[in-house]
Amino acid sequence: MTPDRFFSLLLALRSRPETTVAALAAETGVSDRTVMRDLRWLQDAGFPVLMRRGRYGGVSMLPGGGLDSGRLTPGEREHLALTGLDVDQRERLGVAQVSGRALRKVTGARPPDDLIAVGDLVVSDNRPWFGPEPAGTSPGALIGDLRRGMRLRVRYEREGEEARWRTVDPYGLLAKGGRWYLVADEEGRPRLLNLQRIARWEPLRTARRLREGAALAAVAAELTSGWESAGDLEVRLRIQEYQVGRARRILGSRLSMGGPEADGWRSAVLRCRVLEDVRQLLAFGNTATVLGPPEAVARVQELAREILDHYR
Repeated sequence: MTPDRFFSLLLALRSRPETTVAALAAETGVSDRTVMRDLRWLQDAGFPVLMRRGRYGGVSMLPGGGLDSGRLTPGEREHLALTGLDVDQRERLGVAQVSGRALRKVTGARPPDDLIAVGDLVVSDNRPWFGPEPAGTSPGALIGDLRRGMRLRVRYEREGEEARWRTVDPYGLLAKGGRWYLVADEEGRPRLLNLQRIARWEPLRTARRLREGAALAAVAAELTSGWESAGDLEVRLRIQEYQVGRARRILGSRLSMGGPEADGWRSAVLRCRVLEDVRQLLAFGNTATVLGPPEAVARVQELAREILDHYR
């Protein structure tokens, strides 16, 4: 369990007399199974978490738990509730960094002298590698209008398309992979809008209209669930053994590797959203060979010819 999810679960359990696994999953942006595992971890760690199954079941924390949320200031509550954000991202939202005082309040005790504090062993930096400082709309500039719960009219720019105004009902913000996104409904359908592409925005005079039962964490999880693994096009290839580690770093979970072969190569499958994704395989030169489907082989050949013609 991550430290942020640990605090989020404890705050949720302490701020209401009883809740459900589904509600905790929606709030923390993970699956029901992950929440069940986290709750068992809390029980094993000595927290008095009570779980009841069945129609009238639920999750609650009995008196005597390690977290006393009543001792937290409003700023500390907000700080601990912002899961997954590093220092820079919290500053962009305009939420002041809270010192270790908040952590001591909720834990109630210092760790034994022979143990190093977790905060001294973990550092978080969600900025992308080699990426420039994000342009476009700042999350700190937008957060004020989001907190008022109003509809927004945003001018959204897409590459190769003319910018247009869109009216959205915002759930909130998502920080992922070093970028910020506005999670919102547009005409009743969930949308993820990159803040770098929002040129301008203006709050409307009507309150946001969200779908019944929908919450920020669940909608964000729904919109991003297929980012790393989705793809209808399966490209079959062979890659030399010594390139496997590099291929996994570049292509991530979209790459499925087969077993090693006697000639020093390995078979693999790359899941692509569009045919043009095979461009990424050019980085491996003659150490990767695309086997199929035929349109993928043809596109790689075409790209190779274009590169050769460029350097002639």
